[in-house]
Amino acid sequence: MTPFRAARAHHHAMGRLPLLCVFALGPALALPALAAGSLSLTPLGADGAPAVTVVDGNPLRLRAALDQPAPRTLSITFGLDDGRTLATCTVPRAARGCTTAPLSTLDWFWSGAGDAQPQRRLWAEAGGERAAASLAVTPRPVVLVHGFMSDHGTWAAYTAADGFLSRAGLHGWAVGDGQAEGSLDTGALSRLRSATKTLPENATALQRYIAGVKRRTGAQLVDVVAHSMGGLVARYYVARLMGGRDVAQLVMLGSPHGGSDCSALATTLGVLGPAALELRPSYVRDIFNRGITRRHGVPFHLLAGDAIAEGFRAPCSDVPSDSVVSVASASAIPGDVMRLPVLHTDMTASAEVFHRRVLPLLRRGATQAADDAEAFMGDDAPAAQFAQVASGHVEAGSRVEVEVQLDDVAVAAFALFDPSRELEITVRGASGRTIALTAREHGLVKVDDPASLLTLGYGFANPRPGPWRVTLFAPRQATDYALSARVAGGAVLRAEASPASAARGQAVQLGAELRHPAHTLQAVAMYALVRQPDGSTLTLEMQGEGERRGVAWRATQPGLHGVDIVARARAGDLPLERHAFLAVEVRP
Repeated sequence: MTPFRAARAHHHAMGRLPLLCVFALGPALALPALAAGSLSLTPLGADGAPAVTVVDGNPLRLRAALDQPAPRTLSITFGLDDGRTLATCTVPRAARGCTTAPLSTLDWFWSGAGDAQPQRRLWAEAGGERAAASLAVTPRPVVLVHGFMSDHGTWAAYTAADGFLSRAGLHGWAVGDGQAEGSLDTGALSRLRSATKTLPENATALQRYIAGVKRRTGAQLVDVVAHSMGGLVARYYVARLMGGRDVAQLVMLGSPHGGSDCSALATTLGVLGPAALELRPSYVRDIFNRGITRRHGVPFHLLAGDAIAEGFRAPCSDVPSDSVVSVASASAIPGDVMRLPVLHTDMTASAEVFHRRVLPLLRRGATQAADDAEAFMGDDAPAAQFAQVASGHVEAGSRVEVEVQLDDVAVAAFALFDPSRELEITVRGASGRTIALTAREHGLVKVDDPASLLTLGYGFANPRPGPWRVTLFAPRQATDYALSARVAGGAVLRAEASPASAARGQAVQLGAELRHPAHTLQAVAMYALVRQPDGSTLTLEMQGEGERRGVAWRATQPGLHGVDIVARARAGDLPLERHAFLAVEVRP
């Protein structure tokens, strides 16, 4: 080889050397896995301190730490023992750890199958190394909210030492039980004429109680289970008073989201206000539901009782119903609805309701998404029709007779509210014959629980038109009473107040229309009885032509007013009467 060729060959070999060196050194640059035991995992509580226990739903942060500075940027993955990945964080090169953003522990206490898991294992993984940590999890507190004319005792089946909740490994907090500050006042038989708290005032009491439960347990989220009017109280709390979400989910049993027509008994008697007025369908529909619309992410679950399907067996509500709240009312707002054949007063003691509805939701459901706004889902169907609602007083040892004029109706159902629960009742039909009431033929029911809004009910299918007479006898003690006759068929009375919420001194237009599907009505007359917050009443004659009447009224007292519209007319040879019940809120 000539010197020139040798030098050229040497040059080419040197030119190729750097590339050859790169390939030769490539495997030497592979980064080693972390040394065994070099990674650790620590759960951190809200205060930043290491946590060994957490209440289901409370936020938690996870910290991964290395025993040596990271040789490179590392990505840490965190997970739970059920295989779910929770979060990631990044350790910069030369750093010794990283911490996640706050994580929700909602539903960590329960497995996907609904089994309690009081101990959970967390893991962190990076660079082929895995670390684990144990965490004790306690369930969310369950706050129980009672309804109208009730107290915390209605939840005894839930809160007893061997009750529904304890057998499921849960603890119940019934508002008013003294475990935390705050109690509702929704009325009681022992103080019929004392003013109750309003829905906003009761919601404020619930706010205090939930705050006390959170302080005592360290929980940041609670589950709320409410019965009847308690559902309206809880809805107000969620919409107006909840400062940051602290209700994981709201379960409502027989709550009257469209109101309860049975409230007419108490309001006609002038007792248990303003709570009884707040149960009027017109109040719930036209005032409450229009203002209480926010859910702030809280899922709503609704239970509707449909134990009563025949109209004559429902003393004061449309059917199907639980005897006090119709299915249409219990499901009148958007939500997850279940129907069960249970009566209103049995809901808080029913093992079926607990095991089929409440417990499955406590074990899941809190993470479900919820629409933030709700809308009343009522339709244009008329309110329940009443041929009579009468009230009065019976002296001890005396009798009082109430005459109810029935026209050509398909159903007549009667309800009695008797605070003494001792009145003896005798019924004579339009034929003048005394009727022996039975449960089978007339749906006769006697109710001991005052939360039902009535103490006795019965009814008739296709009753004979004419005057029906109900005699009330007080054998031992004097008592007040209210008697209603709900009808289906025949004349229909529609009434409205505009506006339903008015400023003090503002004109409110009261209007009503009475129609009959088969007759042109004659001798139509109407008046409005206004029940003011101080207990006084105003009677306003309604003027107009044909089947429609109206009157303007200016309120001088702030507060909630009950407005009873009474219409009388003749349909052919039959006299008829209908009552409608409105509520008007007067702002100061």
